[in-house]
Parts: sequence; C-alpha cells; structure tokens
Amino acid sequence: MEAFKSISGIAAPMMAANIDTDVIMPKQFLKGIDRQGLDKGLFYDLRFNKDGSDNSDFILNKAGWKGACFLIVGPNFGCGSSREHAVWGMKQLGIKAIIGTSFAGIFNDNCQRNGVLTICLEEDKLNQLADTVKKTDSNFIQVDLVEQKISVATTVYPFNVDEMKKRMLVNGLDAIGLTLSFSSEIKKFEEQYYAASPWYLT
Repeated sequence: MEAFKSISGIAAPMMAANIDTDVIMPKQFLKGIDRQGLDKGLFYDLRFNKDGSDNSDFILNKAGWKGACFLIVGPNFGCGSSREHAVWGMKQLGIKAIIGTSFAGIFNDNCQRNGVLTICLEEDKLNQLADTVKKTDSNFIQVDLVEQKISVATTVYPFNVDEMKKRMLVNGLDAIGLTLSFSSEIKKFEEQYYAASPWYLT
C-alpha cells in the first residue's frame, strides 16, 4: 500500500450532508469480478449526464478542481450500504484524503484499510476550510499526516488521528502488513508458549 506522509494538491468541496455509498459508487458498478474501471463509477450520477457527457456543474468536472486529490465533505459522509468499491473507486480516481466532521463507521474503516486518510475537523473549522477551497486561487492545500496538520495559504488546521491508523498510513501498511510488523514479538510469544506447554506440540 502506498505510504501517506505529506501530500499537496487540489481540494474540492462537496458539503452536502449524508452522501451515501450508492451516490459514491452506484450499484451497477458492483458487478465486475475485479476492481477495474471503478474510477469511472465514482459519483457517476453526479459526474455524468444521461448521455454520458460530463456534467459541467459537478465540482470535479470544473476546470479549477479537475484532478483534485482531497475532498472536503459534509457530515455523515459514506453512510448507507457497506461497499468497499466506493473506496476503491476513490483511490483509482486519485483521492488521497477526505476531510469532514463525521464519517459512517464501516466506510471509515474501509478507507483506513485501503490507504485513504479520513480527517475529522470541528464544524466551524471545516466550514472555514470549505469556504477557502471554493475559490480556485486558494484550493491548493497540504495534508501532513506526520505532523497532523492541514495547511492552506497562511492558515494551519491541526487534526487528531488514531495512532494505529497513522502508523499504517505513514508506513504504507495494510492489515496484513501491520500484523507482520510484529513478527518478532509473535515469534517470541510462540516460543514461550510452546516452552511452557510442550504437550501442545505432541
């Protein structure tokens, strides 16, 4: 998994509340037997018109926000059904982090396991950040996970993050990689356990 330490890029505001996983990744994109093409499915009904052309009113299609790698989102983002495809699609489209006030639990877990950083800010600070990135001359931000801060222009927004999440993302570890990082401790426990219970091996 790609490590996340400090990343700079364009941030796009999507401040509607309760954007659910069916909006993020519509059900017709769940039929494949692999993860290919999920970037096209991301926000499909918002990004595209019925004839398949780009919806020019959607933020990620607007010139100043094309190629955004950060989303500034409204409360309870990622609610609805549990579909990991939503996070896979975000990764394929290049989304590195999502910044909001709250996230649906399973969606938040899926982000962590797939290398997408979720950041919670207080509502007033999030609204201030969203207002800033609504302007094309101030929508370029830096997210520093090591220092736990978001920088835009002359403003810095500190944020808290779970220590395990931080360790996994900074070191590019998925759940298996995190477990293997404790392999020496696991081996030591195994040796002590079998030494105390030799009958277990017979």
